[in-house]
Amino acid sequence: MNRFIKITAIFVIISGLLPIELFAQSKPNVLVILTDDQGYMDLGTYGSKDLVTPNIDRLAEKGIRFTQFYAGAPVCSPSRAAMLTGKYNFNAGLFGNVAPPHQDPDGKSGLPSSEITMAEVFRSNGYRTALIGKWHLGHTEEKLPNGQGFDYFFGHQRGCIDNFSHFFYWSGPNLHDLYQNNQEVHRPGEFFGDLMVDEAKTFMDQDSDQPFFMYWAINMPHYPYQGEPKWLDHYADLESPRKEYAAFVSTIDELVGEVYAHLEAIGELENTIIVYQSDHGHSVEERAFFGGGNSGPFSGAKFSMLEGGIRVPAIISYPKILPQNALRHHWANSVDWMPTLAEIAGVRLPGDHPIDGKNLLPLLMDGQIPSPHETMYWATGRPENENHPWAVRKGPWKLLGNPTDPTGKLRFGDSDKLYLVNLETDSTEVKNLASMHPEKTIELHSLYKAWIEAIKTKK
Repeated sequence: MNRFIKITAIFVIISGLLPIELFAQSKPNVLVILTDDQGYMDLGTYGSKDLVTPNIDRLAEKGIRFTQFYAGAPVCSPSRAAMLTGKYNFNAGLFGNVAPPHQDPDGKSGLPSSEITMAEVFRSNGYRTALIGKWHLGHTEEKLPNGQGFDYFFGHQRGCIDNFSHFFYWSGPNLHDLYQNNQEVHRPGEFFGDLMVDEAKTFMDQDSDQPFFMYWAINMPHYPYQGEPKWLDHYADLESPRKEYAAFVSTIDELVGEVYAHLEAIGELENTIIVYQSDHGHSVEERAFFGGGNSGPFSGAKFSMLEGGIRVPAIISYPKILPQNALRHHWANSVDWMPTLAEIAGVRLPGDHPIDGKNLLPLLMDGQIPSPHETMYWATGRPENENHPWAVRKGPWKLLGNPTDPTGKLRFGDSDKLYLVNLETDSTEVKNLASMHPEKTIELHSLYKAWIEAIKTKK
């Protein structure tokens, strides 16, 4: 795209005169890649010195990398609900991790079927849709992928599986969890990563005039750590559990590289928008050997509203339209992908279904444009429980309610129930500024209380 056309495109897009699709020869495909439990700094392009991730790094070279991008929640199901609906998870009616079906026989847990997912939006605009990988958003027919807008599903319904037996191992009973649409399938001994790549390629290869929307929810590097043996050998000199985690991340990178190469081979790479993001911070659970991931300078990890739990690597690549090898330091959120991808693809969102996400396209095109967000909200647990964890950000100020740090690095007392930080002056969040800035604490606390009361009233 020459300079004149690019400047014209920016003006037209920002002014809203024409959909961006007019600058493309056809509607673009959309590939949204979501990894599981990947720390903020766990890519070469995010500053890691000990990880080999050339394929994902190439996405950043061919696209735009965010430095202040947030997951919708610090735990799996709420984070996925936020990204797929364009709503903060509390607004989408998903408050915590979805229970497995044997613990929820009435099927009450899960993303409400009344919510509209990205898959439903794109399908209603002429796209064929697929989910490859992890679901974890409900188990009744209307809450499974085929009931939430996906034409095709291959993967597991629950929160994690062994990648070779495809069993959900937890506290028991241990259940086989591999499905093609609603049909249980058995592929014992076959590595789930390879199965996902094969399924993704097959779906992309379908002879169809329709573009595709694919949500590739990679279940890695979530435990159990089962990276390829060659990568375990490569990282043999690293300390455990970093070496097990690193091997799994490089395994992910190779899987992404295979799908990227396939898009190129079938002539669809140029016309495919690719998004890459982690669902939240790395895990320090026992099953994850108490760590392995790296949140860089940030405190916290998975389950925490501290930056290490919710600030994640995020990349968008579409060289046909978007800048390449660019950085955006704006704060943005996974709820923004729905309106942003819809705008780029020329897809219409339902006019009577409000969302929290903002269209990021103007700032993608021009890094001088400010973030469209004035405030952001996070919460998990029941809204009526006064002790549930939550956070509000307004500008550089962030207020955490009932904070926790699963890494044990930060410890919170009774005086820290309201924990105020300024991310411009201290992104490590090591000091509570609430007593020093009571007016800012009151302001953000009032924002949270108004938000949560509106949610409790709706229920």
